[in-house]
Amino acid sequence: MVGLLLITHDELGYSLISCAKHILGPDLSGVAAMAISKLDDPADALSRARAMLQELDEGDGVLIMSDIFGGTPSNIACRLIEAGRIEAIAGVSLPMLVRAITYRNATLDVTVSKAITGGLEGVRYVLPGECNAAT
Repeated sequence: MVGLLLITHDELGYSLISCAKHILGPDLSGVAAMAISKLDDPADALSRARAMLQELDEGDGVLIMSDIFGGTPSNIACRLIEAGRIEAIAGVSLPMLVRAITYRNATLDVTVSKAITGGLEGVRYVLPGECNAAT
């Protein structure tokens, strides 16, 4: 099973995982978050991330998802990439995370592809009349 690590600014990753548990159920083993604050030393954060990757990698690889490309979390993720073993995506969203969780029993390549597709398909311009009123 592909491990999933969210490296994000502050608590965003934890919040996304909490929302995913609400949708998919509480058992999301192999999914973890790492919060990066403006006070964190990037070198220390890199060491913490490496330790988390070792815990998450069950042999099928790990997908790292960060929030904003070019930000500190994304830069940390870039330094951890090992093609075919540790891959990274920037721009994490709830649709992306849910799709990654849904497909993490597949290969790492498939999980990456499905996560990106989930993120892209999760962005919609909603027109009046397209929504069903919640009851």
